[in-house]
Amino acid sequence: MTDTDRALDAVRAAADDLVAQLGERLERHGLTEIEVAHGDFRLRVSASGGSRPPEPADPPAAIAAPSGPHASDPPPGDDATPTTVGVGAPAVGYFIYADGLGPGLPVTKGDVIGHVEMLGVRHDVRAPRSGTVRHLVAESGEAVEYGQVVVEIEPAPGASR
Repeated sequence: MTDTDRALDAVRAAADDLVAQLGERLERHGLTEIEVAHGDFRLRVSASGGSRPPEPADPPAAIAAPSGPHASDPPPGDDATPTTVGVGAPAVGYFIYADGLGPGLPVTKGDVIGHVEMLGVRHDVRAPRSGTVRHLVAESGEAVEYGQVVVEIEPAPGASR
């Protein structure tokens, strides 16, 4: 086996794992399509069949999201009490993170954690409660749908809704 064959096998294995993870995110967040890009590499996964879920009537302040060491792991303990809160996009457009935002950083209720730009209009995405950023779900510059989870926050103990 040549070095090129080994490299191609490694890429295939990584792509298989990534496709499975993206498929799980499609289902978990009710999306019809998701795309990731890294340099020249682009991967798009689409849901097969079915219809698109209806859009929520109210702006998405916070959406319950599962947590765990891996995105596909179920939350520990009672399923009725999520340990992270998904923050949804307030509009369709391109999502941009606030400067310096990243996993492990504390946020306070009302902090601007990014914005969605739609037709030159900026729609701020604010933290619905105080806590710690656990996961950056969307890529900065990614096209997002209304209500799509872009950030997951672990609420601070006693943080208000």
